Amino acid sequence: MKKDDALPIASGVDGLDYVLRGGYAKFRSHLIEGRPGSGKTTLGLQFLIEGASHGEKCLYITLSESKRELLSVADRHGWKLEGIEILELVPPELSLDPSQIQTLVHSSDLELGETVRAALAEMERIRPDRVVFDSLSEIRLLSQGSLRYRRQVLALKSFFLLNNTTVLLLDDLTAEHDDLNLHSISHGVIRMEQLTPIYGGERRRLRIIKMRGVQIRGGYHDFVIRPGGVTVFPRLVAAEHEESEHGSPAISGNLVDALIGGGLDRGTSTLLIGPSGVGKSTIASSYCHAALCRGERVLVLLFDEIKRIFLARAAGVGMDLKQFVGTGMLSLQQINPAELSPGELSSRIQAAVEELGAGMVVIDSLTGYLNAMSENQHLVLQMHEILTYLNQKGVVTLLLLANHGLIGQIATPVDMTYLCDAVMLLRFFESGGRIRRAISVVKKRVGPHEETIREFRIAGSGITVGEPLEQFRGILTGLPFFEGKQSDLLQEKAS
Repeated sequence: MKKDDALPIASGVDGLDYVLRGGYAKFRSHLIEGRPGSGKTTLGLQFLIEGASHGEKCLYITLSESKRELLSVADRHGWKLEGIEILELVPPELSLDPSQIQTLVHSSDLELGETVRAALAEMERIRPDRVVFDSLSEIRLLSQGSLRYRRQVLALKSFFLLNNTTVLLLDDLTAEHDDLNLHSISHGVIRMEQLTPIYGGERRRLRIIKMRGVQIRGGYHDFVIRPGGVTVFPRLVAAEHEESEHGSPAISGNLVDALIGGGLDRGTSTLLIGPSGVGKSTIASSYCHAALCRGERVLVLLFDEIKRIFLARAAGVGMDLKQFVGTGMLSLQQINPAELSPGELSSRIQAAVEELGAGMVVIDSLTGYLNAMSENQHLVLQMHEILTYLNQKGVVTLLLLANHGLIGQIATPVDMTYLCDAVMLLRFFESGGRIRRAISVVKKRVGPHEETIREFRIAGSGITVGEPLEQFRGILTGLPFFEGKQSDLLQEKAS
């Protein structure tokens, strides 16, 4: 037995090696299964390109796609298949050559034997280190029986093992029922799936069904196919990441800090709840501006508005964030919920923390993030992992969540209050025929906070916070009502 027998080798796919704990097992056969269009061919080509880049001999055996089609796929991804041999097998019955057509013996009996012999002969000639066999569906059809099919695949597997070849066997699951016979004889099994939501682009995910001798990272992992190939976004598991040291509190630089006990602590998450237009994004921007002025990097994920509007609104209240975008201190990413998978979003957040060193993350808003989920009931579970990870890394996280409607009873599309360390409640209220804004902190796990309700105003000079509104009642019912004097409220300064 070779010393490197079954040791992991690189797959050539970003993110997949992390899921497989190193890569495919060397000198073993792996089953890659999925419906047509799920990305099997692209995954196989990346596997061979990775091997060729290290001087390994690589062979692509195709029974379903022509060499011309494979070269076209590679060209669209910007790949050159140099160092990769392509064996195109066309059964005699399908060659349209009259001399190849026979009627005395059933065609499948001859086709299966000739197809396999041609593949083995090419293997003997090249002696490849890596092989992609595309696809087993043709072997299944030619076998015309599950017993003969299983024996044929077992023979191929034994041949590959004797020749110390690492193999990907592609199967497009075109049989009436998924054939699980191959799972028992394959060293590893990867299932690739393509989902089509009611609205938006398709979503792709994969799952490692088995990988002998390896504690793989289980569950579904989102992936995309873009120019350049397949990219896998491993499911975020907070427990696998070490906890970082936390620094001093994050101060916003306005009177909002008095409400929340002096500022937001490192490694905590704060939820800002309120109706649309009440000022959640502006308060979050003030924290971002203060962090950027201290030299910290900030990530802002925008679901509900475009970058230009976000920067213009911040500039309108005296916060110039555009300069920090130019220096790379502020990463401002506009998210299209209809096109982005939850796994990719988690990967973006993780990359901002690990690679850019972001000390603050703002998600504006969770309402938009909810729309990005194909399975909404799992939003809270995924957000739990994201917030736990960010807290362990000492990141200050701000989550914005809009409740239904502008006034009246508070109702949100999902309850996130128990996950967050602090909750700020923002509401509209009426006084003197004018609409005003109120803010209060209803929860803070780390340290004390003020229990009063204050009025706040957003103007060109920034955020102004008034004195506690002692004659304020009804805010928790969703219909705030002020019973005090008009002089107790914030007044417009005469110009």
